[in-house]
Amino acid sequence: MADFVKGIFGGQKPAAAPASAGGDDDFADYAGAPEPEPTPISAIPSADSIPSAAPTPPAVGAVPYTKWYRVWERTTLDDFKMEMYVLPFIFVIIAVHLFGTRKNRRKARQWVSVHAPVLRQEFAQVGYSRPKGDVEAEELDFDRLLREKKVDEYLTYATGRQNVAFVDFKLTLLKRYNPLMRWGEVLIGLFFESLPAPEERMEATAYAFDGQESKIVPGLGKGEDKKSVSNSTYDGFVFAVVHKDLMKRLREERYDLSLTSTKDHPKLPIWTTVMSESAEVTEKLLTPELVKAINDAGDRFEALVITDQPMDQPKKLDETTPRKRLNLSLKLPSSSSPSAYDSTLPLFTLFLRLPDFLVSSAHFRPEALRRIKQTREDQIAKIRKIEEEEKAEERKLQGDRAKKEKREQLLSRMSAEEQRKYLEKERERDLKRKEKRKTVKA
Repeated sequence: MADFVKGIFGGQKPAAAPASAGGDDDFADYAGAPEPEPTPISAIPSADSIPSAAPTPPAVGAVPYTKWYRVWERTTLDDFKMEMYVLPFIFVIIAVHLFGTRKNRRKARQWVSVHAPVLRQEFAQVGYSRPKGDVEAEELDFDRLLREKKVDEYLTYATGRQNVAFVDFKLTLLKRYNPLMRWGEVLIGLFFESLPAPEERMEATAYAFDGQESKIVPGLGKGEDKKSVSNSTYDGFVFAVVHKDLMKRLREERYDLSLTSTKDHPKLPIWTTVMSESAEVTEKLLTPELVKAINDAGDRFEALVITDQPMDQPKKLDETTPRKRLNLSLKLPSSSSPSAYDSTLPLFTLFLRLPDFLVSSAHFRPEALRRIKQTREDQIAKIRKIEEEEKAEERKLQGDRAKKEKREQLLSRMSAEEQRKYLEKERERDLKRKEKRKTVKA
């Protein structure tokens, strides 16, 4: 049928395949192939006769340079909607952080610029490096005077004064760099009394020499300099004037103030109270200058503490060693004007000179110190009793451990029958001991 159709359209019949020579059927497909003829050498064109070739067209499978590679052609603003929503928030967060950190830095530098002249009059070194020339004439170097511990906390330091080893100052500022954290702390303070709302404050801690100049300052008080070192000791006690809003929290947080009794004083304003161990100490320390400075400070005054006891509850006898310190806590004004510190500057100056007053006047009668010493001895006796109980418990555990080891060694040397008899006798002794206890209780 196929031959008939090809005949109609002018096709030719296929030639019959010749018989395979020798009957080899494996090469039947190659039997009808024509013999190859060699190409003459003259038919091969020379290099000179070849015309210049046209540019080779790109391969069929090559990727064309389309708009897929042109980002500006294949993208639109709709593709960046998420970024358009997120980027403004990121920029706002960065701007608020930078504003808050710079605001805190300016406030800390403002405090230093106001109080540095007073500190330089009282101390030989103010800041964390030695001055190169005259301290009072030297220009303010905030990098040397201030140390940024955190974004909301700055530290400074002063030393080189009679009766005072050194003074540490800490400025605690608001978290202006993080509004969520700042207002979150404010809201928490409204609901929980134990977590008060944050306040910007200055905390100063002065450490008295108390006759330890030769131990604290190497080379001082030896040889010819020994005559120039005056007696810097004074009696140990705990005395404080605190704002009534902080009275309860300070008594709970500070061990030294828990040893005092609280009483109002007619010389002081109504919003303050006195925490003291002795009435004689109170009358000696409440000078007219101190009362006037506290009145001038107003609500920015928080606490003035003179103590020789640790802030945390001592747990060992070594921690009960007296270390005399003076603490002052003042709120910082909201205004950045230098005149805003005029009300607290007199109290700050009085605090720096208070160690001199203590060395000269804080020496009390033995009758007044008897109660103070008795309080300390009672606390030491409690700690000693606790330590003795702990040692007794430890000795008991060691004795029980030694008995157990001795019993195990004894049992390991016995035979099975001897172990059985030993355990039976031990069980009988335990039963007799329990019955005896019941009889005694009855």
